[in-house]
Amino acid sequence: MSKHIVVDARIRRAGTGRYVDRLLEHLQKIDQDNRYTVLIEPDDPWRPSAPNFMVTPCKYKQFSFNPLDQITFAWQLYRLKPDLVHFSMTQQPIFYFGKIVTTTHDLTMLRYTRPGRLPRWLHAIRMLGYRFLFWFSHIKSKKIIVPSRFVAQDLAKYQPSTKNKIVVTYEACEEKLAGSSVNPPGVKKPFIFHLGSPFPHKNIERLVEAFSRLEVRGDRLQLVLAGKKEFYFEQLENWIYTLPVKDSIVLPGRISDGELKWLYENAEAYVLPALSEGFGLPGLEAMIHGCPLISSNATCLPEIYGHAAEFFDPENVEEMAKAISKVLDDKALRSKLIALGSAQAKKYSWAKMATQTLDIYKKVLG
Repeated sequence: MSKHIVVDARIRRAGTGRYVDRLLEHLQKIDQDNRYTVLIEPDDPWRPSAPNFMVTPCKYKQFSFNPLDQITFAWQLYRLKPDLVHFSMTQQPIFYFGKIVTTTHDLTMLRYTRPGRLPRWLHAIRMLGYRFLFWFSHIKSKKIIVPSRFVAQDLAKYQPSTKNKIVVTYEACEEKLAGSSVNPPGVKKPFIFHLGSPFPHKNIERLVEAFSRLEVRGDRLQLVLAGKKEFYFEQLENWIYTLPVKDSIVLPGRISDGELKWLYENAEAYVLPALSEGFGLPGLEAMIHGCPLISSNATCLPEIYGHAAEFFDPENVEEMAKAISKVLDDKALRSKLIALGSAQAKKYSWAKMATQTLDIYKKVLG
């Protein structure tokens, strides 16, 4: 019998939104039996291609602790009369008590958030609300989907009552970027690079320190740090301008797909210094483009990358610098990492993830 499944995709256009975007793409290919309603932001242009999928605008913010929002969002869900709701994040209405599946990407926000532009007292209140919603969403959920065994173990340790609800469905990386490669302004070979906002858990400051410790090279090595220039990027940029190595660090800001493709294809290596990740998509994207990966050994990263990366302790700047030098100086090692990386990235599949998720829906629906 056909069931009505609601998928909360309000986060689709955010940094972690690729997961729900690819889930919807593949669910439309494999499930013609159930009826789906997809919640999207009111200005999101996404539309389904399958006739059993429809969209419903959802005006509520991804992170809202407003009691009125909590009540009216729950009421919107009740009016849809779903048999199951899949929330693609832990932020969900307290007062909805139907059948729920929740995807939890990691526990990073519990450990590494900082106030940003908020006053500290307001940040502390916000984090109390976040921790409660994180805990309560798991209490209500029939199943909790996580992207790695590490996150499964981490969540079970943090919230033991979730242990028997957790299911691992690995994510995947995209195909190689299509189109022409474009050299970003100011970037010259040779260079190493990193893509992403410098949030606290991304550990970019230590990467800059490790770069400054590399032996002086006659070929003028650059460090390229790409990503949208928001609050944390502004702080990072102001600090970099005070350093002796500032002229060797390039911050191109938000880059196009063509520029990203060029960086992957021409970098000496991609460096991922993160203190915490739930899956580690950037490293797999480097691999699929033939870029050697130098990675932190924290959290899930050794699990996801296997033997296809040169690992280092992300809290040890000297060890990070040595790992970078080792890959730059050893052409045989670089070739080995490229070959292993290509094979490793192909182990993961969005189609498989969607099939496993559909199986979870069926089990919860009985």
